[in-house]
Amino acid sequence: MVEEILKDLQQQFKEEILEIGEFRKQKFLVVKKDKVKAVLRWLKENWSFNYLQDLFGVDFLGKIPRFAVVYQLYSLPNKVQLRIKALIDEEDLTIDSVVDLWPVANWLERECYDMFGIVFKGHPDLKRIYMPEDWKGYPLRKDYPVKGEGPWDGVKDLIR
Repeated sequence: MVEEILKDLQQQFKEEILEIGEFRKQKFLVVKKDKVKAVLRWLKENWSFNYLQDLFGVDFLGKIPRFAVVYQLYSLPNKVQLRIKALIDEEDLTIDSVVDLWPVANWLERECYDMFGIVFKGHPDLKRIYMPEDWKGYPLRKDYPVKGEGPWDGVKDLIR
């Protein structure tokens, strides 16, 4: 079934798909970031990918593009899993929100924003979810200082 979906995707989005691959027996696609929402919508509407299992950021420090947003999809009716990646340049850390496709993306996109600084255009309430609003920096970036930065620098000394 996965091969059929990938073949259909290639016909529909020939120019938008940058790579199709497999890692640890799981198929993945790399899609242009400005077209990722169209691809995701098409997968939901045409192949019943009705479950967004996860959405997360990745920092490839030292590579260009530096960041990626990864969408882990599952089709309950077809029992098929698929991973979609969108690469993001450090100079333009924006990508379209998919909250209108899967409401659970609300929290997942906020987490990705909070930890990596990736901005989801069209998100209904994009604000920090874990870190305080006055926190400086994004803790899951690979260049984030190990000791932290910002107004809470001395907190770990108080915890000991």
